[in-house]
Amino acid sequence: MKKFLAVLCVAAVCTSVLVAAPKKSKVKGVKIGVSMPTKDLQRWNQDGANMKAQLQKAGYKVDLQYAANDIPTQVSQIENMVTGKCKVLVIAAIDGSALKNPLDQAKKKGIKVIAYDRLIMNTDAVSYYATFDNYKVGTIQGEYLVDKLGLKDRTKKNPVYMELFTGDPGDNNINFFFGGAMDILNPYIESGVIVVPSKQTSKAQCATLNWSTEEAQKRMENLITSNGYGPKGKKLDAVYSSNDSCAMGITNALKSAGYTAENFPLITGQDCDITSVKNMIAGTQAMSIFKDTRTLAAKVVEMVDAIVKGSEPPINDTKTYDNGTGIIPSFLCEPVYGSKENYKELLIDSGYYTEAQLK
Repeated sequence: MKKFLAVLCVAAVCTSVLVAAPKKSKVKGVKIGVSMPTKDLQRWNQDGANMKAQLQKAGYKVDLQYAANDIPTQVSQIENMVTGKCKVLVIAAIDGSALKNPLDQAKKKGIKVIAYDRLIMNTDAVSYYATFDNYKVGTIQGEYLVDKLGLKDRTKKNPVYMELFTGDPGDNNINFFFGGAMDILNPYIESGVIVVPSKQTSKAQCATLNWSTEEAQKRMENLITSNGYGPKGKKLDAVYSSNDSCAMGITNALKSAGYTAENFPLITGQDCDITSVKNMIAGTQAMSIFKDTRTLAAKVVEMVDAIVKGSEPPINDTKTYDNGTGIIPSFLCEPVYGSKENYKELLIDSGYYTEAQLK
């Protein structure tokens, strides 16, 4: 009940954030560049659309570009934003280490850069970082598994069997997602309460290129074959997944192996993508972290507005995120988790989705 009330409180805070929009004075016609990784994942479509709508409502012109998960394309798009006289750039990087050259150009022109959701590495051109508390994302996922699997009451004589998946090795966020989750799960692995039959527990072994559903499915299929997992085969209690696109691939592989809602392993996720929410309702995904992109977009608009008007942007973290050139001042929004039990209050009542979208 306490967790449910906390979710409602966070949802209420998110709703209140949405009504506060910066005044349009002195910003009309100022151009803001927004660079998103791809349209292929639902969350980036929503992030881009929310950002553009809120910036335009505040009076800005917006150059929104999607890079089709292609690094040279994103580099070229950002270069065009720099030459196109954007005042501020908001960038969700495909690869956080691949943007130094275009951002050096931005810095020379006095253009401020806000890294969005993914920290941009190894350049001092990044002024600010806006994201969710990504370490907390991982700890919530880990704590969920501890709770639902009853790990505190188990011993190595009664272990759970689990496999582990995280995202793209070029995304700095996996250090926080996977790191947070493993800080919770590792003590149970070390004590033998969690058994990982594949022995694939390092970040490199568990990484999924481009957060690809297809790559996650291939790896899960290989794990099923090599370990003999199945409803009538070797026991599999849970699969830790850092996000929903990986969770979808894992789910597809497990369905093909004969698992049904009645015996499905617990699968974690992140983003509350529509397909994953449908899977939660159907009983084939246990949970997903909800990161309300409306909240993050609203905070970024506040940051942009402060930069344009020459005041200090809102910041609540000056210790955590070092991009290789120093600590980047950051604003961290609060994540919460959704499940079959609370998705209606969290996602439908808040207006994030309609009931029809989840049918």
